[in-house]
Amino acid sequence: MPVTVIRNAAWIVAYDTEKGTHCYLRDGDVAFEGDLIVQVGGTYDGQVDTEIDGRNRLVSPGLVNIHSHPSSEAMNKGMLDELGSPRLGMSSLYEFMPLFRPDDDGRRACVEVTYSELLLSGVTTLVDLSVAWDGWVETFAASGLRGVVSPMYRSARWYTDNGHVVNYEWEPDEGRAAMEEAVRVIDAAIAHPSGRLSGMVSPSQIDTCTAGLISDSFALAQERGLPFQIHAAQSVVEFNEITRRHGVTSLEWLHSLGVLKPGAIVGHGIFLNDYPHVFWPEAADFALLQGSGAAVAHCPTVFQRRGIAMNTVGRYIRGGIDVGIGTDTYPHNMLEELRNALYLSRVMSKNPYDLRTSDIFDAATLGGAKILGRDDIGRLAVGAKADLFLADITDPAMMPLRDPLRSLIYVAAERAIRDVFVDGHAVVVDGTVTAFDLPDALARLQQAQRRAEATFQGLDFADRPHDVASPYVYGTS
Repeated sequence: MPVTVIRNAAWIVAYDTEKGTHCYLRDGDVAFEGDLIVQVGGTYDGQVDTEIDGRNRLVSPGLVNIHSHPSSEAMNKGMLDELGSPRLGMSSLYEFMPLFRPDDDGRRACVEVTYSELLLSGVTTLVDLSVAWDGWVETFAASGLRGVVSPMYRSARWYTDNGHVVNYEWEPDEGRAAMEEAVRVIDAAIAHPSGRLSGMVSPSQIDTCTAGLISDSFALAQERGLPFQIHAAQSVVEFNEITRRHGVTSLEWLHSLGVLKPGAIVGHGIFLNDYPHVFWPEAADFALLQGSGAAVAHCPTVFQRRGIAMNTVGRYIRGGIDVGIGTDTYPHNMLEELRNALYLSRVMSKNPYDLRTSDIFDAATLGGAKILGRDDIGRLAVGAKADLFLADITDPAMMPLRDPLRSLIYVAAERAIRDVFVDGHAVVVDGTVTAFDLPDALARLQQAQRRAEATFQGLDFADRPHDVASPYVYGTS
């Protein structure tokens, strides 16, 4: 197998196997043979096929993104930035998101743009939560990412016809046919010859799925040895709907179904019974989550746009809850997601020590890997997968340089990333994604956004044109 060596790397975020955490190494080599790392630190003396000058580089494990929606969210840029429904808990899920959606051509452009943005921000492993579409598995494999195909399906669609009540239109088969199709897509991903794709079982949202569909989905995931993820505790509307239907909180209902346990990922998990926006004082959701072994996928950016933040990320992590990081929405910039998580946790707690940079970087690497049931990604260690990125420490946004991860996360973000490897293959070279023509994908996405604007009014219960529902920042003259 070909051997690549990053020679004399200025900084290496290495994995200390004895302590079970990351550590910094200075002025050393990182070598990988084929898809596996063979040396971290020191001087590599073996045969070398490709040598990379690391003297001005930070070498980091690739980031693990456990919650993202590539097939739709990229097109929402400029549309949903300032939208929330005042009569639906300020969420945009129910009134606006169903109305602004890509067509088939737009979906493919969305995906290519999103995969590219994620790679450029250091993501090497991605959980793609999308509704199944033709060509998904092939496109995911072509991206070069280590991909977890997670087809979403549900028993009902939500909608509002007045802006203050959410209705549910239920499928006669409870979504069973859609679940079967999801399983077929997962099987195709696992069988893909790239060897980089796997699957996840993902009934979409707790309020759009019947008890039977949720329970059977979790049982299937357990039987197949696959992770399971469901959106839950993600909005005031959902919290109130579940308590109205069942007399218990969202997490209590998952627990009653036998789903809140190891192997389950709660998508967002913000609206616990002690969250300020809701009132259900006799539950103990946080303690329930602590004792369950279930994990949480935390995606701060999409919520901060609506004035919502987890209470708090630091509390969850200190409480022993496994937390992974996801981007969910545009700009699909994982490093900015880490920054937002850090700042929001401190704002919510009024304490700069509530969440440390090491906590959130661990969540985006080791934590995500653990949640996905893997010990060979999210770390630079001998025998681990050669999934890593190189950042330029001489980039103006990285300087003056005292601590490279702080400079990267708090300031530079994706601007400093130059090269990304997945499975030992270069997927970003000198700041350019190798798999897709990003400028072309962006042009196609722009056209798709114009088409979505044209259809928006016909889908809206209030018959609003898109520029009335989401006005431009300033009027034109």
